[in-house]
Amino acid sequence: MSGFETVDILLVEDNPTDGELTLRALRKGKLANHIVWLRDGAEALDFLFRSGSYSERPDVNPKLILLDIKLPKVDGIEVLKRIKADERTRIIPVVMVTSSAEGRDITDSYKLGVNSYVVKPVEFEQFSETVSKAGFYWMLMNKTP
Repeated sequence: MSGFETVDILLVEDNPTDGELTLRALRKGKLANHIVWLRDGAEALDFLFRSGSYSERPDVNPKLILLDIKLPKVDGIEVLKRIKADERTRIIPVVMVTSSAEGRDITDSYKLGVNSYVVKPVEFEQFSETVSKAGFYWMLMNKTP
Protein backbone atom coordinates (compact mmCIF):
# COMPACT_ATOMS: atom_id res chain seq x y z
CA MET A 1 0.00 0.00 0.00
CA SER A 2 1.77 3.10 -1.15
CA GLY A 3 1.41 6.32 0.78
CA PHE A 4 1.93 4.66 4.16
CA GLU A 5 5.74 4.56 4.10
CA THR A 6 5.80 7.66 6.32
CA VAL A 7 2.91 8.60 8.55
CA ASP A 8 3.56 11.60 10.74
CA ILE A 9 0.01 12.04 12.04
CA LEU A 10 -2.80 9.53 12.30
CA LEU A 11 -6.11 11.39 12.62
CA VAL A 12 -9.01 9.26 13.84
CA GLU A 13 -12.17 11.33 13.48
CA ASP A 14 -15.59 10.27 12.22
CA ASN A 15 -17.12 13.74 11.86
CA PRO A 16 -16.35 15.01 8.32
CA THR A 17 -16.54 18.67 9.35
CA ASP A 18 -14.22 18.23 12.34
CA GLY A 19 -11.84 16.15 10.23
CA GLU A 20 -11.67 18.80 7.52
CA LEU A 21 -11.19 21.55 10.11
CA THR A 22 -8.38 19.56 11.71
CA LEU A 23 -6.66 19.03 8.36
CA ARG A 24 -7.04 22.72 7.54
CA ALA A 25 -5.55 23.72 10.91
CA LEU A 26 -2.61 21.34 10.44
CA ARG A 27 -2.01 22.68 6.92
CA LYS A 28 -2.12 26.24 8.25
CA GLY A 29 0.52 25.27 10.80
CA LYS A 30 2.54 23.54 8.05
CA LEU A 31 2.06 20.16 9.77
CA ALA A 32 -0.05 18.47 7.09
CA ASN A 33 2.62 16.30 5.47
CA HIS A 34 1.95 12.59 5.70
CA ILE A 35 -1.41 12.54 7.46
CA VAL A 36 -3.70 9.52 7.37
CA TRP A 37 -7.33 10.23 8.27
CA LEU A 38 -9.40 7.25 9.41
CA ARG A 39 -13.07 7.44 10.36
CA ASP A 40 -13.66 4.68 12.93
CA GLY A 41 -11.89 2.93 15.77
CA ALA A 42 -11.83 -0.51 14.14
CA GLU A 43 -10.06 0.89 11.08
CA ALA A 44 -7.57 2.71 13.34
CA LEU A 45 -6.74 -0.54 15.14
CA ASP A 46 -6.33 -2.37 11.81
CA PHE A 47 -4.02 0.40 10.62
CA LEU A 48 -1.91 0.51 13.79
CA PHE A 49 -1.60 -3.25 14.17
CA ARG A 50 -1.28 -3.97 10.42
CA SER A 51 -4.31 -6.21 10.10
CA GLY A 52 -7.27 -6.45 7.73
CA SER A 53 -6.88 -4.18 4.73
CA TYR A 54 -3.70 -2.71 6.26
CA SER A 55 -1.84 -6.03 6.69
CA GLU A 56 0.65 -5.09 3.97
CA ARG A 57 1.34 -1.62 5.41
CA PRO A 58 5.03 -0.93 6.14
CA ASP A 59 6.16 -1.45 9.73
CA VAL A 60 6.28 2.28 10.52
CA ASN A 61 4.28 3.88 13.32
CA PRO A 62 2.83 7.38 13.20
CA LYS A 63 4.67 10.03 15.18
CA LEU A 64 1.39 11.32 16.65
CA ILE A 65 -2.19 10.10 16.95
CA LEU A 66 -5.06 12.60 17.16
CA LEU A 67 -7.96 10.55 18.48
CA ASP A 68 -11.64 11.33 19.00
CA ILE A 69 -13.48 9.54 21.82
CA LYS A 70 -16.88 9.06 20.23
CA LEU A 71 -16.16 6.82 17.23
CA PRO A 72 -18.19 4.19 15.38
CA LYS A 73 -17.39 0.46 15.72
CA VAL A 74 -14.72 0.85 18.45
CA ASP A 75 -14.71 3.96 20.64
CA GLY A 76 -11.64 6.10 21.26
CA ILE A 77 -11.19 4.91 24.86
CA GLU A 78 -10.89 1.29 23.66
CA VAL A 79 -8.49 2.35 20.86
CA LEU A 80 -6.36 4.21 23.43
CA LYS A 81 -6.42 1.18 25.75
CA ARG A 82 -5.14 -1.09 22.94
CA ILE A 83 -2.46 1.40 21.84
CA LYS A 84 -1.04 1.85 25.34
CA ALA A 85 -1.26 -1.88 26.20
CA ASP A 86 0.89 -2.98 23.26
CA GLU A 87 4.67 -2.74 23.31
CA ARG A 88 4.76 -1.85 19.59
CA THR A 89 2.57 1.24 19.97
CA ARG A 90 2.85 2.27 23.63
CA ILE A 91 5.31 5.13 23.07
CA ILE A 92 3.31 6.86 20.30
CA PRO A 93 1.98 10.14 21.69
CA VAL A 94 -1.82 10.16 21.69
CA VAL A 95 -3.82 13.38 21.94
CA MET A 96 -7.54 13.10 22.53
CA VAL A 97 -9.20 15.83 20.47
CA THR A 98 -12.85 15.56 21.37
CA SER A 99 -16.00 17.50 22.13
CA SER A 100 -16.41 15.58 25.39
CA ALA A 101 -15.54 17.60 28.48
CA GLU A 102 -16.99 14.89 30.74
CA GLY A 103 -14.84 14.32 33.80
CA ARG A 104 -15.08 10.54 33.43
CA ASP A 105 -13.76 10.63 29.83
CA ILE A 106 -10.85 12.84 30.88
CA THR A 107 -10.01 10.67 33.91
CA ASP A 108 -10.33 7.40 31.97
CA SER A 109 -8.11 8.77 29.18
CA TYR A 110 -5.33 9.76 31.57
CA LYS A 111 -5.58 6.49 33.50
CA LEU A 112 -5.04 4.66 30.20
CA GLY A 113 -2.00 6.77 29.32
CA VAL A 114 -3.20 9.54 27.00
CA ASN A 115 -0.51 12.18 26.53
CA SER A 116 -2.89 15.13 26.24
CA TYR A 117 -6.63 15.80 26.28
CA VAL A 118 -7.99 18.70 24.23
CA VAL A 119 -11.66 19.69 24.19
CA LYS A 120 -12.69 20.92 20.75
CA PRO A 121 -13.68 24.56 20.78
CA VAL A 122 -16.89 25.26 18.87
CA GLU A 123 -15.61 28.38 17.06
CA PHE A 124 -13.45 27.67 14.00
CA GLU A 125 -10.59 30.13 14.65
CA GLN A 126 -10.15 28.88 18.20
CA PHE A 127 -10.41 25.26 17.04
CA SER A 128 -7.83 25.89 14.32
CA GLU A 129 -5.43 27.55 16.73
CA THR A 130 -5.84 24.78 19.32
CA VAL A 131 -5.17 21.97 16.82
CA SER A 132 -2.28 23.85 15.25
CA LYS A 133 -0.63 24.43 18.65
CA ALA A 134 -1.16 20.81 19.70
CA GLY A 135 0.30 19.55 16.42
CA PHE A 136 3.24 21.95 16.63
CA TYR A 137 4.08 20.88 20.17
CA TRP A 138 3.82 17.12 19.62
CA MET A 139 5.45 17.09 16.16
CA LEU A 140 8.18 19.69 16.51
CA MET A 141 8.84 20.47 20.18
CA ASN A 142 8.35 17.14 21.92
CA LYS A 143 11.17 14.59 21.68
CA THR A 144 10.29 10.89 21.51
CA PRO A 145 12.55 7.83 21.74
